[in-house]
Amino acid sequence: MTRPSKGHGTADNPTGRFERLAYDHDAEFVQPDPEAEEEAPHPATEYFRDHTRGIIAHNESPDVGFDASINVYRGCSHACSYCFARPTHEYLGLSAGLDFETKIFVKEDAPELLRDELSKPSWKPTPLGMSGVTDPYQPIERKLGITRKCLEVMVEFRQPVLVITKNHLVTRDVDLLAELATHHAAAAYLSITTLDATLARHMEPRTSSPQKRLEAVELLANAGIPTGVLVAPVIPGITDHELPRIIEAAANAGAKSAGYVMLRLPYGLKELFEGWLDAFEPEKKEKVLSRMRELSGGKLYNSEWKTRQRGTGVYADQIKQMFRVACARHHMNEERFEVSAAAFRRPPRAGDQGDLFAPKG
Repeated sequence: MTRPSKGHGTADNPTGRFERLAYDHDAEFVQPDPEAEEEAPHPATEYFRDHTRGIIAHNESPDVGFDASINVYRGCSHACSYCFARPTHEYLGLSAGLDFETKIFVKEDAPELLRDELSKPSWKPTPLGMSGVTDPYQPIERKLGITRKCLEVMVEFRQPVLVITKNHLVTRDVDLLAELATHHAAAAYLSITTLDATLARHMEPRTSSPQKRLEAVELLANAGIPTGVLVAPVIPGITDHELPRIIEAAANAGAKSAGYVMLRLPYGLKELFEGWLDAFEPEKKEKVLSRMRELSGGKLYNSEWKTRQRGTGVYADQIKQMFRVACARHHMNEERFEVSAAAFRRPPRAGDQGDLFAPKG
């Protein structure tokens, strides 16, 4: 099995499930170059403008913590090998493999679209999730700042937001999140999969290290922003034993809330993750897959709501109990924080005199 090149989560780029034609690279007809480097060249990351006309997406999933969300990027160069969102790239005619992590679509107009949608009388203020599909703080955000501009709009409207990320870059926006937090309108979660830096580098090669994520938890919490951790995903046979230690480390960093999600393998992600196991954890592969089937009633994935994120059976119950004990030991989830839309407002727009007699504030 070919290992992914440096900075990538997979070496494969399978044809999307909606495509009728596939390109089959036949190595038998390629002459070997004895002077070539052993490792394949790193695929370059390409960025494309996404001319979407709407920015707020709604969902009716009972196991998602918010009903509305915004994603300013499609695809994610964090390149996490296990990312459940990889198959979404197939809706664009691309692959869930290398395409997902090297062909990134950028919604440059997201801040303006967000301002337009929040300004509509039809918008009923409700918390917005910033993530949901791809990370709002992936590497290109450092240069483009689209997530920050969206947060600036949310500060104008006092629009409540729940940020989920794997990247320390979220600390750049601590000023905006802290301002929203004064109105009980912001919370942040850092996703931490493992405390093993080497394993993290193999599974999620372009994210912040586990230590940097814990540093982000501490900085956000010290700024008065309700901060939690998501142990997501918990990978059977590889990271499940770390769950108590992650909870402990997060609590020591100042997190007050925690959650977990079991590994999910929808559609073609099954084959991609099996390839990652072959490359990095071949001796654990059968144990991992066996546990996944145990969680999902004999299949590698069960998409049913309320069970898809936790699984069912004895092993699922063991993980749940391990999580509860760890949280109780470190006083996690004792004070629930929920972002509120009570302070939401619609500031007058340029050229709009508004109500001259409306109260200020």
